[in-house]
Amino acid sequence: MEFAPQASIDHAALRHNLRLARQAADTSRIWAVIKADGYGHGLFRVVEALDEADGFAVARLDEALALRQQGVVKPLLVLSACISRSDFEQAIYADLQVVVHHQGQLDVLQSLSSTGQRLSVWLKLDSGMHRLGFTPGELNHSLAQLKALPVVGDINLLSHLANGDDPDDPMTATQCEQLMQIDPSPYSARSLANSAGLLANPATRFDWVRPGIMLYGASPFINTTAAELGLQPVMTLSSRVMAVKSCQAGDAIGYGGSYVCPEAMPVAVVAIGYGDGYPRHAPNGTPVLVNGVRLPLVGRVSMDMLCVDARALSGIEVGDEAVLWGGELPVEEIARQAGTIAYELLCGVKRRVRFHDLNRQQLEV
Repeated sequence: MEFAPQASIDHAALRHNLRLARQAADTSRIWAVIKADGYGHGLFRVVEALDEADGFAVARLDEALALRQQGVVKPLLVLSACISRSDFEQAIYADLQVVVHHQGQLDVLQSLSSTGQRLSVWLKLDSGMHRLGFTPGELNHSLAQLKALPVVGDINLLSHLANGDDPDDPMTATQCEQLMQIDPSPYSARSLANSAGLLANPATRFDWVRPGIMLYGASPFINTTAAELGLQPVMTLSSRVMAVKSCQAGDAIGYGGSYVCPEAMPVAVVAIGYGDGYPRHAPNGTPVLVNGVRLPLVGRVSMDMLCVDARALSGIEVGDEAVLWGGELPVEEIARQAGTIAYELLCGVKRRVRFHDLNRQQLEV
């Protein structure tokens, strides 16, 4: 019996969630966003499971180069981090598509000599997020610079939704309108929708859509669960009970004694902690699923273990399975308890956690 934490990755759930994205996308092509090591699920395993996507989008050049080295031939889009001359030269050699979002990148591209291979570029519009991208007033000048460069091939246009997680926020409509006001004729393709836009706002679905968090079975919305959207959780993070303590009234649990037992009670110690990626700031009462029963977290999360109030589960024993999120315990629920978002929890699972693949082979229909 293993007491090391496990992260089980369900390939069938990944495929299911991609199918939902495809249904919502209609005729739009899909960039499956797999940055940050596939949102913590493992870059290469999610590429394998999401093979029916039209292309893959990553944040950084090294992620795209690693995929090419592993034989991935689908279109690859680098969303934010091609900056230096070397970056662009590698991108051209590896046949990558890159996002250009500031003048410094244009200056570097102007210094490159044509080698016969041409770079497909996505010009980024700052439509209101004010993070990366050219303002509407700067866009035409940037476009003219790109069109004059012999190393540049297709020129595309994209932007990014700032408040898509709230379908009632008018900012999404404002950003969509900004993109629609731009003459599309100089651009080979346009893209705006992330997971939230794809599922809630048809006007954001241009030539390409860029689903991310929904592919991993978590909701992109602040007030809607993944289950309500028909999404299936991909990661189940679990471990086992490593000890059961018989504590007395007044006993303080863990570092700092932040929880004091109100009565004589069993306290189970689970072999997982913030050193594995479970949030240290998860408060008392955060649920942990032990043998299918929700037990509340008590005391501070330690590096390698945490404690739960086991009064609701008679006969709890060393070796019993404890699910930290996944299945009947949505990662969004744990994120809300911990004052964060599902993205952070999924991306934060450490490499010392043992990953396992489920349903890797697709059944013939």
